[in-house]
Amino acid sequence: MMTYGDGLSNINIEKLVKFHLKHKKIATMTAVRPPVRFGEIELNNNQVSSFKEKNQSSKNWINGGFFVLNYKIFNFIKNDKTIFEKKPIINLTKKKQIYAFKHYKFWQCMDTLRDKIFLSSKWNCGQALWKIW
Repeated sequence: MMTYGDGLSNINIEKLVKFHLKHKKIATMTAVRPPVRFGEIELNNNQVSSFKEKNQSSKNWINGGFFVLNYKIFNFIKNDKTIFEKKPIINLTKKKQIYAFKHYKFWQCMDTLRDKIFLSSKWNCGQALWKIW
C-alpha cells in the first residue's frame, strides 16, 4: 500500500485490495473525481444552459493518491530520486500494468492553506467524512 499522505478519503481499503488482487496487475491507483473549485457552466451559443455550483466533477478522473502495488513495482523505480508520477506510472500505463479503482465518495486533497482550513472546519464541526470510527 502507498499513499502520498496529502489527501483524505473514506476509501474502502478492503475493496481496494480485493480489486487489485482480482485484476492481477502490478499497480492499482485510486481514481477520484475532484471537487470543483468554481461553479461550472455549460453553454449553447453563448446561452447558459446549465449551472452547477462547486459540485464534484462528473467528467474527469484524477489520481487520488492511494495505491496497492505488488513487489514488481521495484522494477519501475530506479532509486530514491525517482518521481513516481513520471516514469513509473507512465511505464506501467504503457505496459498495461496499472488499473484504476474508481472511488465515488469523499476525497479531498490538502495541498493549500485553503484546503487545510476547509478540512479543519469539517473536523471541528463533526463532519469529517474521512473518519471511519
